[in-house]
Amino acid sequence: MAQSSTETDWVSRFADEVIAESERRAPGKPVVVASGLSPSGPIHLGNLREVMTPHLVADEIRRRGHEVRHLISWDDYDRYRKVPGGVAGVDESWAEHIGKPLTSVPAPAGSPHPNWAEHFKAAMVEALAELGVEYDPISQTEQYTSGVYREQILHAMRHRADIDAILDQYRTKKAPKKQSQKPVDEAELEAAEGSGAAAEDDGSGGGAGYFPYKPYCGRCEKDLTTVTSYDDETTALAYTCTSCGFAETVELNEFNRGKLVWKVDWPMRWAYEGVIFEPSGVDHSSPGSSFQVGGQIVGIFDGVQPIGPMYAFVGISGMAKMSSSRGGVPTPADALKIMEPQLLRWLYARRKPNQSFKIAFDQEIQRLYDEWDKLEAKVADGSVLPADAAAYARAARTAAGELPRTPRPLPYRTLASVVDITAGHDEQTLRILGELDPENPVTSLDEVRPRLDRAENWITTQVPADQRTIVRDEPDADLLGSLDDEGRESLRLLLEGLDSHWSLDGLTTLVYGVPKVMAGLDPEAKPTPELKLAQRAFFALLYKLLVSRETGPRLPTLLLAVGADRVRKLLGA
Repeated sequence: MAQSSTETDWVSRFADEVIAESERRAPGKPVVVASGLSPSGPIHLGNLREVMTPHLVADEIRRRGHEVRHLISWDDYDRYRKVPGGVAGVDESWAEHIGKPLTSVPAPAGSPHPNWAEHFKAAMVEALAELGVEYDPISQTEQYTSGVYREQILHAMRHRADIDAILDQYRTKKAPKKQSQKPVDEAELEAAEGSGAAAEDDGSGGGAGYFPYKPYCGRCEKDLTTVTSYDDETTALAYTCTSCGFAETVELNEFNRGKLVWKVDWPMRWAYEGVIFEPSGVDHSSPGSSFQVGGQIVGIFDGVQPIGPMYAFVGISGMAKMSSSRGGVPTPADALKIMEPQLLRWLYARRKPNQSFKIAFDQEIQRLYDEWDKLEAKVADGSVLPADAAAYARAARTAAGELPRTPRPLPYRTLASVVDITAGHDEQTLRILGELDPENPVTSLDEVRPRLDRAENWITTQVPADQRTIVRDEPDADLLGSLDDEGRESLRLLLEGLDSHWSLDGLTTLVYGVPKVMAGLDPEAKPTPELKLAQRAFFALLYKLLVSRETGPRLPTLLLAVGADRVRKLLGA
């Protein structure tokens, strides 16, 4: 007997709804959920929400013992709309391919992939595997060029007047003023539309009437074509190309070089695949959006619109919001270089789809990891709240099993500090990690991988050079010479306690304890505002003597990393 939902998280609630809807619409058949991705450029972390929302719901349905298919439609037969900026191996010469299917555009220079679409799909395919996302891929190029949708295309052409009438209800409507604090710009609209087709024409504007189908030109391969006539009986379709002047007449019942316009294509696929659940970007609340119009057009194909939430945008802390039409936006592959899959899954699982959130590429990643480790500890000791436990479970494992994990997950900030100070030197790193907890030492770096590698990648790729930690080679004689009796005494107390406190916990007690002793307090005394000021001044002094700055990695980690002998030398012993 399949279990039902007892949890209160958003994923369970959607799973309940989707199972019930699937049993109503298609009893006895696998539950179908869907995502659409356009490989028109780098597929970014905002697009990942298009996949993670149905993935998490599909995975919950699988855990309950139901058969489910998560379709990912690669919109690789969409037109190439513009040359994205900031993409390596691409220059303005790619503009000559605008209007061709993405699978007919050359890949960026130096790419091992056969075309533009495959180049940008590859990184996402790899990231989805690492994230544990199970799905059925569908190439829209393959679907269209092999004639899979022929009946649907002919049906749409027969019912073109009905489709035109639906679209016409929205063509003159203006979107109501957004009740949003931040403006929706073109980049947001593109990201939300998924395939980036928001601005594509809907097939209207031709002198010969409305046609929901666009052929790609037989000579230049571009979709800058105008249908000039169509015969429902013979399926003879005549078109001309406004780009190269080519014209021909084809039999649509055997012609496979074109596609339905986006606002018809999407609902056609809902009906064809029997999609029960598919999320969409927040701009779909506006009149005339693909999702809203599709809800009516799907009926022409005897289908029903999927249920599914509108999802909010995903930002990057410290960076402008993302758009797939621009180069240089972080992708899932970029995120997985600096964080483990579990953490990335958790960021999507813990927020409802309509809540926006940010993914940290800056110092904030250390706090996120601290939060994740605290959550893991609460799960282990049973003190975790149910919704947090659900988000953790969805992040750490899928219906297929637990994701590979770091055997000994030391704090990310500690690992980052160590690789920062050692510049990634393995022997030095192992020495320091082995001294963190002398009673239970790390004996191999494999124990702390892959988290160690992620922290090292973060330090080397995301931390600016002027924020890296460079330990002094020689003591700062001028600073040491300028110290008063109190300053010298504080250093003496620290040096005196080094050997007996040489562990992460011991050095933590020592560096916080010295200012307490200097103030005549017990080393276990609770901090007062005055004591906190004294501690900050003492820490600043140590940082200046060790790394010539007033801040740096946590002092206990820094002292371990520098090593006792070198600490003594730099502190003037």
